[in-house]
Amino acid sequence: MTVIVRLVKSILLEVQEYMKLCAAAVRGTFSRPFYWHDIVEQFEAIGLGSLTVVVLTRFFTGAVLALQSGMTLDQFGARPFVGRLISASMIKELGPVLTGLMLAGRVGSGIAAELGSMVVTDQVSALRALGTDPMRKLVVPRLLAGTFMAPVLTVIADAVGILGRWVVAVFQLRVASSLYWTSITEDLYMEDVWMGLIKPFIVGFVIVTIGCHVGLRTTGGTQGVGRATTNAVVWASVMVIAVDFFITRLLFTLIY
Repeated sequence: MTVIVRLVKSILLEVQEYMKLCAAAVRGTFSRPFYWHDIVEQFEAIGLGSLTVVVLTRFFTGAVLALQSGMTLDQFGARPFVGRLISASMIKELGPVLTGLMLAGRVGSGIAAELGSMVVTDQVSALRALGTDPMRKLVVPRLLAGTFMAPVLTVIADAVGILGRWVVAVFQLRVASSLYWTSITEDLYMEDVWMGLIKPFIVGFVIVTIGCHVGLRTTGGTQGVGRATTNAVVWASVMVIAVDFFITRLLFTLIY
C-alpha cells in the first residue's frame, strides 16, 4: 500500500510541475525579454531539421496505404476510389499523429538531451546566476518553434502523402490521374481540413513542453541524461496519441 501511495504522489508531483512549467512558458511568451535569435534558431532546428524525416515517412506511408487499399478495393471492383477512401483519414487523423510521432522521436528527445546536459553540467544554474531566466531563454523559443512549425510540417507532410498515394495509384494500380484527384476533392470537406490544421498546434505544444519538463528535471549525470531522453520520447509519443483522441472528440462536438 505504501508503494502505491508513493507512486501516486510521484505522478501527481510530476503533473503539478509540468503544469507549472506550461504556465510559466506561456507567461514568458507574452512578456519581455524576447530572445529573437534563439527563437529563429529553434524554428530552423525544429522545422527545417525535421522536414526530411517527416516527408520521407509520409511519402512511403501514403504509398503503402494506397497499395493496400487498392488491393482491398479490387475485391469489390472499386479500385478507382482509392483516393477517396483514405484522403480524409490521412488529413484529419494520420497526418497530425504521424507527424507528431516523428517530432516526438526527433524533437522531444533532442530537447530533453540538450536541456538535461545543461542541467547536469550546471549551465542552467549559471544562467540563473547571471540573471537570465531559463524559462524565457531555453523553453519559450522551443515552445514557439514546436507549436508553430508542427502545423507547417503537417501540411507539407499531407501534400507529400497525397503525392505518394498518387504515384502508387497511377503507376501501380493503373488508376487515371484525373479520377484520383477528383475522388479526393469530392470526399474532402472543410471540416476535415480544419481538424487536420488545429491538432498539430496542440500536438507540437505537448511534445515540446514534455521534452523541456523532462530535460530540466534531469538528475544523475550522463546516465540521467540518457534516462531523460528515453522518458521524453516515450511520454511524448503516448501523449500525442492520447491528445489526438481527446481533441478529436472535442472537435467533433464543435465542428461537425
